[in-house]
Amino acid sequence: MRRVPRFGVMASVVGFAACGSVQPPLSDGHDSGIDGDSGIHGDSGIDGPATSLPPSCSGLPATCGSGQDSCCSSAILPAGTYFRSFDVVGDTTSGITSYPATVSSFQLDKYEVTVGRFRAFVNAGKGTQSAPPGAGAGAHANIAGSGWETSWNTSLVVDRSALVTALKCDSMFQTWTDVPAGNENRPINCVSWFEAMAFCAWDGGYLPTEAEWNYADTGGDQQRAYPWSSPPSATIIDGTRASFDDGSGCIGDGLPACAVTDLINVGTKPAGDGRWGHSELAGNVLEWTLDWAAAYTTPCTDCANLSPAASREIRGGSFSGGKNGLRTPLRANLPPAMRNAITGLRCARSAQ
Repeated sequence: MRRVPRFGVMASVVGFAACGSVQPPLSDGHDSGIDGDSGIHGDSGIDGPATSLPPSCSGLPATCGSGQDSCCSSAILPAGTYFRSFDVVGDTTSGITSYPATVSSFQLDKYEVTVGRFRAFVNAGKGTQSAPPGAGAGAHANIAGSGWETSWNTSLVVDRSALVTALKCDSMFQTWTDVPAGNENRPINCVSWFEAMAFCAWDGGYLPTEAEWNYADTGGDQQRAYPWSSPPSATIIDGTRASFDDGSGCIGDGLPACAVTDLINVGTKPAGDGRWGHSELAGNVLEWTLDWAAAYTTPCTDCANLSPAASREIRGGSFSGGKNGLRTPLRANLPPAMRNAITGLRCARSAQ
């Protein structure tokens, strides 16, 4: 069996002496536990009064999840307060209750951004120095200075041709194909933070803050161990809930060897959905967030760390990572220009 190469993801659990580690190559996990009305809108893919699809799903068939859901389905999360990087299990991975955060109501896309959605972005010629986002694009409505900065333009590739080449960063595990093939509902990978930010801005959203992402992941004040944990302290994890490495190899596709098929079509393991119906918050690909990497600060109300640093925060574990890397307290970070087979994205949107 070929092992997935290690990418050197930096990971930690805030608040206790031992550092956790997200398996460098790929780490993932996901499960069920939808609590009440998820707020998912399956027709337009947007919950609320919106009448049109985001640009990435305009003309895209509704083939995600059960095979009939819009790949742009989104859910409203209620406002709330919780503890960042904490779960109620009470073991050495659980963290401590020293970092409370309050988030306003917001929308988070149900699915990781798929190859099909990202193809629309590439075909539109976006996410390059030739067509960068405008200044301030993709800003969080409650966080001043959180939008696109023109100084980032030079961190984008030159043009569409260069972007297509860059998306083929791993001959075995890249999900991008030059023409639509069998990967259109798999999560896009090999994207830099800058491309993730540019995509969400173009698609009418923004990159979620780390606080928002962790709020969705841990089920808000339920402080779940895994997104699907019900009760919240349950630590059951298996191949029905997530695509990850169980110690014997990648198990996302049910076959023994790690392969691109372990980057599963989004929404195909509903037993791994989170409290508000989100798929693959654990496993499949790690996901970029808005924040620069730094120690948590308090107080935190709709907060994000916008002070430049060496890396940006990523969340969620990947298809080749171990089960502990999928626990909700775990945070990790990567340099924003890095691209690899274990990192992708999902977008957030202002609540409607």
